[in-house]
Amino acid sequence: MIRLYLKIALRNLWKNKTSSIINIVGLAVGLSACLLLLLYVNYEWNFDRQYKDADKIYQVMTNFQDASGKITSTGSSPGNGIAMAIKSKIPEVDAITRIAGGNESLIANQQNGFRKVDLFADPEILKIFNYEFIVGNPDIALNAPNAVVLTEETAKLLFGTTDVLDKTVKYANKTDLKVTGVIKDPPTNTLLGFDYLMPWSFYQTIDEEAKNPGWGNFSFLAIAKVNNSSKLDLINAKVKKLFNENYTEQRNENFLFPFADTHLYGKFLNGKSIGGDIDRIYLFVALAFGILLIACINFMNMTTAKSERRAKEVGIRKTIGATRASLITQFLTEAMILTTVAVLIALTIVEASLPMFNNLLGIEIKINYSNISYWLGILSVALLTTLMAGIYPALYLSSFNPIQILKKRSARAKLVPFNLRQVLVVSQFCFSIVLMIATLVIYKQIQFIKNRPVGYHINLLAEMPQNGELYDKFELFKEQLLRTGAVISVNQTSQSMSHVSNWFYGLKWPDMEKQGEEIVFNRLQTQYDLAKTNGIQILAGRDFSKSFASDTAGVLLSSTAVRIMKLKDPVGKSVILFDNKLKIIGVFKDFLWESPYRSGKPMIINFSKIHGGNINMRLNPANSLSRNIELISKVTKSINPQFPVEVKMVDELYAAKLQSEKILGILANLFGGIAILISCMGLYGLVAYSAEQRTKELGVRRVLGASVANIEPAFFIFSENGIGGCLYWCSACLLSDEQVADGI
Repeated sequence: MIRLYLKIALRNLWKNKTSSIINIVGLAVGLSACLLLLLYVNYEWNFDRQYKDADKIYQVMTNFQDASGKITSTGSSPGNGIAMAIKSKIPEVDAITRIAGGNESLIANQQNGFRKVDLFADPEILKIFNYEFIVGNPDIALNAPNAVVLTEETAKLLFGTTDVLDKTVKYANKTDLKVTGVIKDPPTNTLLGFDYLMPWSFYQTIDEEAKNPGWGNFSFLAIAKVNNSSKLDLINAKVKKLFNENYTEQRNENFLFPFADTHLYGKFLNGKSIGGDIDRIYLFVALAFGILLIACINFMNMTTAKSERRAKEVGIRKTIGATRASLITQFLTEAMILTTVAVLIALTIVEASLPMFNNLLGIEIKINYSNISYWLGILSVALLTTLMAGIYPALYLSSFNPIQILKKRSARAKLVPFNLRQVLVVSQFCFSIVLMIATLVIYKQIQFIKNRPVGYHINLLAEMPQNGELYDKFELFKEQLLRTGAVISVNQTSQSMSHVSNWFYGLKWPDMEKQGEEIVFNRLQTQYDLAKTNGIQILAGRDFSKSFASDTAGVLLSSTAVRIMKLKDPVGKSVILFDNKLKIIGVFKDFLWESPYRSGKPMIINFSKIHGGNINMRLNPANSLSRNIELISKVTKSINPQFPVEVKMVDELYAAKLQSEKILGILANLFGGIAILISCMGLYGLVAYSAEQRTKELGVRRVLGASVANIEPAFFIFSENGIGGCLYWCSACLLSDEQVADGI
């Protein structure tokens, strides 16, 4: 019986080649779009879920509180002392690690040197995350201060092989480290991506805050692994007490939050997660199945549009004893064959377009063909498509009354009191129009954020990392750079202007109220020519100047800081920062240093010659960009030859903050266009079939004198039967729609 169904199905599909091709192409395009979106959704959903015991891994978060205990905000960096307190006092936590770094720094051997992403952590990180070691022992790999663990890619980049145990690399062109392990490259969908991993004991030798952690500073991450996730409430009850037991100047509380949920549920309100990027995931799932639904609607429309052709077949088969169930099976078999061909084509399209898709979104999605879950997913989508596309046509065509059919009466079965095909066509285009509107809204939102005042001049502002000799020879570098004419101003800061993140408590000022102890400030450290180089707006006072020797003990406050501190005429007043008495010399207008969607928070900028890390350069507008970069590179290489030259434009760094919206806009544009294309293909198929069915009508009208111009308006008006009857009476034709239908 199955063989007979297949034979009849193949004959019918071959007989109706045009509609079959349209159905296959429509389904293939819809399926490929759906699969690409679902692959992206799977990539986002599995962020940090690929580790063993991922459900037991938690990140230590901080709820900042006011004097009454009300939670004012939630941060991902806890007090620097919390990790060791948890380790010693919470037995339910099996392992905990402090984590720092995540920056590009130089790692080299005698022949090669590259700037790769570093990471510092306690040895317990290898117990929390099950990194797969190619060589080395994870139990001792980070025990020695001079140890380093390389990823597979980094090892091959430096040495051409992974057999590099006990070989030596140089960190930041200063410290020799011994390779104690090589691990498989971490997945790209993780918040803790790195190219090489170093022990915390080494980090303590190069960072004073790591050596002497203070509870009032919030610089490092802390990741814990618990022995029983069902005891999380008990663990959190203990963790919440630790901060205030060790630090009395501010009320705070720490808590453990599932690390795997941080990416998608990282938005907090009143200390509780209220979602985050998970909303985009829901949107993309809806978009994926919406496009698939449009493709299935095309199939339904094309199949039911051929109902007149199939009516006689159905009538004869019912007359000789065919049951409705057998007819439904027959039509579902046809749908299954079309879907199978479409799935094969869709898989080919996905495989061919995946590199371009990855490049477009800046991600790395790979298809693991050996994973049975992938094939089960493909099979599920294929079966769903078969049912969605074939069930209504099967029910519709199998419901024809054989007596009416054989008497040449209308074969339409009144399953519903309205023309469902017309409803489906309208639904298709409604969905497409919604996608067009959504795309426009996303575009407008991105443009609004892009055009929002940043607070400093990002155009022609460049920055580069302050590595190697650029620390000790900064003044020489600045002098030579100005002499070349490539820049008009140079400045040194502790961090990039586009991402300042150095939170602290404990700033004191005259007449400070009790609530002042609750304020968390962000700090940037700099030298001279800050305003001249970066273009921040000084509202009162002045910038740091060499003309005033006392400016080395000066600070600048943001306008938000002045308002929150309730200072009147702040210039000239003193503040105490980490037991150092400093003088306020200026007030600057808030600038966007974090997310472009958040309002300004209090910031303090203090003078420091030793805390560098980033060099800001205002490029000379009289030269071309390429000429300026060429001159900067030449000077940098002459002073700091061991490090590669990396000049970044600040406007591009700011644009990177909109990556999430960029991806949303790209996907909405791309797949919105695909949805419209599929809808138009279905409409073309219906019109083409309508033209074929009405050949006799058009011939009669032309014989009676109707011109092409007379016929065209009528031809595109859909009649009640949904196939394309004529409701238009031209001057040369006296035939009604009913007469044409009867073959007159």
